[in-house]
Amino acid sequence: MNAISQNLGIPYSEQLPTLGQSLCEVLQFFGLNRIYGVGGDFVANLINALDPSISVLPSSNEMHAGFTACAQAELSGLGACLTTYTVGSLPCVSAAALARTEGLPVIFLSGAPGESEIHGQALHHMVHPGCGWHTDLNAALNAFKALGIKAERLQGQRHQGQPNVAAARFFELVSEALQTRQPVYIEVPRDLVNLPTQKLRLPTSLAELTAYTRLGLEGAELIAADISERLKRATFPMLYLGERLRMNRPLLKRILDFCHRLGLPYATSWFAKGMVDESHPLCLGAYNGVFSACRGQAYVEGKADFVLELGTAIYDSDTNNAFASGTHAIDTHSNKTLLKGTARCELDLLAVMDELERTELPVRNIPLGLNESGGEKNNSTNDMSLSYANLATVINAFQRHAGQDLVIVPEVGNALFAAFALEARSSVTGRSFLANPWYAAMGTSLPYARAIADELNAQESDQPILLITGDGGFNFQCNELINLQKQNANLIILYMRNNIFHLGKAGDAPIYHCNDHNFSPAKLVEAYGGKYHYCDKTNSLADLLQICCQGGLHLIEIPTSTHNECLSPIAIKLNTYIGFKNGLAEATEAWHQLCGMNQCNAESI
Repeated sequence: MNAISQNLGIPYSEQLPTLGQSLCEVLQFFGLNRIYGVGGDFVANLINALDPSISVLPSSNEMHAGFTACAQAELSGLGACLTTYTVGSLPCVSAAALARTEGLPVIFLSGAPGESEIHGQALHHMVHPGCGWHTDLNAALNAFKALGIKAERLQGQRHQGQPNVAAARFFELVSEALQTRQPVYIEVPRDLVNLPTQKLRLPTSLAELTAYTRLGLEGAELIAADISERLKRATFPMLYLGERLRMNRPLLKRILDFCHRLGLPYATSWFAKGMVDESHPLCLGAYNGVFSACRGQAYVEGKADFVLELGTAIYDSDTNNAFASGTHAIDTHSNKTLLKGTARCELDLLAVMDELERTELPVRNIPLGLNESGGEKNNSTNDMSLSYANLATVINAFQRHAGQDLVIVPEVGNALFAAFALEARSSVTGRSFLANPWYAAMGTSLPYARAIADELNAQESDQPILLITGDGGFNFQCNELINLQKQNANLIILYMRNNIFHLGKAGDAPIYHCNDHNFSPAKLVEAYGGKYHYCDKTNSLADLLQICCQGGLHLIEIPTSTHNECLSPIAIKLNTYIGFKNGLAEATEAWHQLCGMNQCNAESI
């Protein structure tokens, strides 16, 4: 008879689950059926405990596992990655920073030395030099804490007669991550995994978790009344939807239904791109001042006489607000109601929507004057040399004419800014455009594509994924192709090749030369079971996309020049802006010309 049986009785002792079983139960309660990671000795027990119930999927390295978990959170509301102690968890720090910045609930789960192993001597994988006078088990915990992330090591029993309560603490940490939309880092000592833990009585549904926080917003009816009066007086109203709404799909659906019922046009911020179907007749696109390439830019800047801004970031980002250039019309609009949604789970916005939906408001039929070219200068159907300058025009036309909606995944760099001119349409995943534009970590697009492919497979959808990358960004992550091959992903990679890191390039140092002229992407993709294509003309790309959308892994190499006429309009402005911020006289003059700014406004940036 063990100590727990002696203290609390045999029937109680026999019904206790192991910690590993409870961790599985908790993760499944929160809807998590997949976890990405890399194995190791300290995490082996945890892998074995999770594997029967949860798909424990491999990544090519730990950082990629973290990035894939970030995309998983974007798509399904919660992501998770699994690594071994320090040597595995520390490479995830950049992914954790991405999750914190982008507001993603990601569980960074790590194995750790068992409590019975800690006797003062240094253990392998510890961050400990030979000249050190003391050991430190908390290097990874402290690294995650330094980012402002809650980081804890689960604790074992402290009295032999009672089971540990590690599972209960795990539930609390995951629950907090989900409700605050922030990552957590949790270490699990390997000797606890198979030990009994206090059995949990889980809530009947996730809705119960937020029930206790549903505090009434005093005055919501007054705010709604003021908004209603402004809407009634306005001739050309609009809603501006921010990135905080992308993780609250029920609220976003209510807002969109409200707009569709009343005929109210709406735009999103750049950081919210992909959370709405931009092909909808009322959607103005993703707006960002002079950097915009959306079909409703003229309406936003020239017509809108009342703006209802919902769910934007509490603290504005330069990238999302026209790089603080003073050209963001919504930032400076004189007739605007701003509701950022600062309460947990946007309960304050929900209270205002409750009131607005009960209000009698007129149904509109507003002439929007949309520019269906999406802001691209060249909309010719002639066969032309292909470059970033006309890439969005070709892809947008393909989606419309072929009736094929794509899930768009741009890599950080010139590809990302060219992609803001793409029309993000519909997807069964609920997101048709995935990136990390705020944190802007390069090397995320292939790990993101993995999570998208898994989610599409879970939804039994064969919708193609279109990944756009430069050769520098591709080289960051091409080893992740092995897992996409195993997934049989329907992935089309547009490989924009110029052999250099061009975005922000300020000289000709070797650091900018990211590729070799002899590198063969054809041999690489073929090694992973994919098909290689070469394309340098606009009409050829449309034909190739039609073929590639039939399924499988495809890489289309597109030679692209760094000359200004071959860059997207957004990239031209951004490179000019970077040069301006670096104090280059020529770039400063060009920036003023591009934005129509006077010297006073420019100096205020």
